Amino acid sequence: MKDNYYFDNAATTWPKPEAVYQFMDRFFRDYGVNPGRAGHQMGVEAEIMVTQTRRLLAEFFGFNGDPNRVVFTQNATDSLNTAIMGLVEPGDHMIITRLEHNSVLRPANHLERDHSVSVSRIGRDDQGYVNPDDIAAALSEKTRIVVINHASNVLGSVQDLDAIGSIVRKSSALLIVDTCQTAGVLDIDMDRLGIDVLVFTGHKGLFGPMGIGGMIVGEDINIRPARVGGTGVDSISPFQPEAYPHHLEAGTPSIPGIAGLNAAQRWFADMGRGLAGETKEKLAHKEACRLALAEIHRVENAHVERLARAFHATNGVTVHGPYEATQPRVATLSISIDNVPADQVATMLDADFEVCVRAGLQCAPVAHEDEGTVCSGGTVRFSPGYFSDDEDIERAIEGITTLCRQAAA
Repeated sequence: MKDNYYFDNAATTWPKPEAVYQFMDRFFRDYGVNPGRAGHQMGVEAEIMVTQTRRLLAEFFGFNGDPNRVVFTQNATDSLNTAIMGLVEPGDHMIITRLEHNSVLRPANHLERDHSVSVSRIGRDDQGYVNPDDIAAALSEKTRIVVINHASNVLGSVQDLDAIGSIVRKSSALLIVDTCQTAGVLDIDMDRLGIDVLVFTGHKGLFGPMGIGGMIVGEDINIRPARVGGTGVDSISPFQPEAYPHHLEAGTPSIPGIAGLNAAQRWFADMGRGLAGETKEKLAHKEACRLALAEIHRVENAHVERLARAFHATNGVTVHGPYEATQPRVATLSISIDNVPADQVATMLDADFEVCVRAGLQCAPVAHEDEGTVCSGGTVRFSPGYFSDDEDIERAIEGITTLCRQAAA
C-alpha cells in the first residue's frame, strides 16, 4: 500500500518528473544568483538559462514572436491581475465567463465596483460548455478584453478556443486565456488561436514548482506594470523600462522556479522524441512536446473515465460536468454524495483511505452557484495525473463506494 493516493493534480501536480527535482537542485547550487545584474560568469549562466526557458516556452505555446514577450511572474493569479488591471480603463467593458477562477472574478468585481467598468458574465450549459455565440452577442465597441478559462477547474470542460478566438479577432477586443488547467495537457497554439495574452502557471500541468508562473504578451500589446522597481538594466531611468520582459518583471526572479520550468520543458521534449522513435532527432521542440502532450492527455483521461464510469454506477453519487467520453475535457472530475457535505467526504477519504482530494468551491464560486452545489459546501474533486496508476484509481473507487454504503446504512 502507498502512503497516500494523490488526486489533487488540478491544484498542483505531484510528483514532478525526477529530472525537474535534479536540475532545480543542481542549478540552484551552482548558479543560484541574480541573472542580468552582474557580469560575472555565475550571473551569465543564470541569464542563459532564463533566456533559454523563455524560448522553450514560446515555442511550446506556439508563439512566434520575440521570446522576451514571455514574462515570468509569481503565479497565474499574479499574471491575470497584471494583465486585467493593466489593460482595462474606467468606462471599458469586459467579458468573462461564469466558470472563471477567483483570479479573474475578483479583479472583474473590483473593476466593476470601483472603476466604472461594465462586466458581462457569460453562462454555460449543464455540462460546463460556453456557447461562443453568447460571447459574440456580448461584444460591443467598448469591449476591451475577453477572458476565458480554457478548462474549468471544477468540471473539467474544455472551451472551444478556435471558435472563441475567431469571434474575438473580428472585434477590437483582446483575448486573454487562462491555461492553468490545460498547459502541459493540451496542445495550445497561441498564434493560430489568436490569443493576445496567454497566462500559465508553473506548478500544475507544466510540472514546475510552486511560486512561478507567467504570461506571453502579444507583440502589439502593452500592459501597464503592476509593480515597478529594479530590473538590472537602464538603472538610470526614473521609470520602468518599456522593453519586455523588464517592463513587467521588477525585482529578483525565481531562479529555482524558472530552472524547474526549464527542466520540465526538456522532459516533455525528451518524452515526445522517445515516442517518435526513429524520427526523434528531427523533431523540433514544439513537435516533440505535442507528442508528449497527446500521450499525457490520453493517460489522464483514461484514468478519469474509469472514475466517472464507477461513480456513475454508484448509488448516491452525482457526477458533475461532461458525461460523454468524447466531449473535450481534462482529467478533473467533481462529485457529490447525497446528504454528506463535501468537506466531510474529503476528510473521511483522507483519514480512512489515504486518498487526497480537493473539497469545497475550488476558488470558483460562481460555477458552483450554477451547479447548485454551494449549499452542500461545493464538490469533491478528483484530478488524477500522468503519474497516477491503477492502484490509485482502485483505491479512490473503493473509498467512494464504501462511503456511499455507509451513508445509505
